[in-house]
Amino acid sequence: MGITNKSRKKSFGTSANDRKDSKGVKSAILKVKTMIIEIENVNYHVTIDGEGEALLLLHGFTGDSGTWHPFIPLWKKDYKVITVDIIGHGKTDSPKELEKYTMKESVKHLKDVIDYLHIAPVHLLGYSMGGRLALAYCMEYPETVKKLILESASPGLRTEMERRQRRIQDDNLGDSILEHGIINFVNKWEKIPLFKSQDRLDLANKQAIRNQRLANNPIGLANSLRGMGTGAQSSYWSQISKLQVETLLITGELDRKFFQIAEEMVEINKKMRHLNVNDAGHAIHVEKPEIFGTIVMEFLRS
Repeated sequence: MGITNKSRKKSFGTSANDRKDSKGVKSAILKVKTMIIEIENVNYHVTIDGEGEALLLLHGFTGDSGTWHPFIPLWKKDYKVITVDIIGHGKTDSPKELEKYTMKESVKHLKDVIDYLHIAPVHLLGYSMGGRLALAYCMEYPETVKKLILESASPGLRTEMERRQRRIQDDNLGDSILEHGIINFVNKWEKIPLFKSQDRLDLANKQAIRNQRLANNPIGLANSLRGMGTGAQSSYWSQISKLQVETLLITGELDRKFFQIAEEMVEINKKMRHLNVNDAGHAIHVEKPEIFGTIVMEFLRS
């Protein structure tokens, strides 16, 4: 797997003890249940809370593991809840090398994290970009996934022409982030039609989401767009019929695009279930958190 084998001491501004498993994956415990796991010279920020079967959570583009903090008190009652900052986001590294951001590499790194923590088979939940990563991982390593939950996610774009056009858009957006800065990007990103329904959120929630976006590294966001954007990833439309993992698709009533994608997915694979949440947009976990938290728990317990 090409996992890091060289040991080096890390400094985090707090006492930390390095440890390394038999595969050479290195971690440092920062405090209780918070870890840095180094894989192929990329430091991944991981948190763990609760006991029981593992539930691993993957955030969306411009987010970080803080996305899931409101749900952990509920979910950790029955599950070991694990959050990971995806490469280029949050407290995980944002390397300059674009090749480290490909969906293929991200899937491999996620497998290394799961192996290191000895948590397979794992329940896997992903939102938007994190949902695409969760699906890609499940397609590659289905035997390590117990249940799959995809919130506002897709199997990719169907045609090469669509993917090429999207790559051009993502490249231009990446250039803009690096040229004009993170504040300019976030000012525009939070106003795209996909997030229109979030205009109804209270000021505190809006500010928390904005702060989360602003805390990201411009290089990390630009490379994420280029390396694992919808145009860069492979299409799984022709393969999802073979997926045997029990899967729940969650969409918002106001997000017609992803509602239609989910409907098409369940037509292809009858093992998938689709639940559409009334009066919610793309980020159901933000707009309807109580309903979202309950949906996840009921599906996992079923």
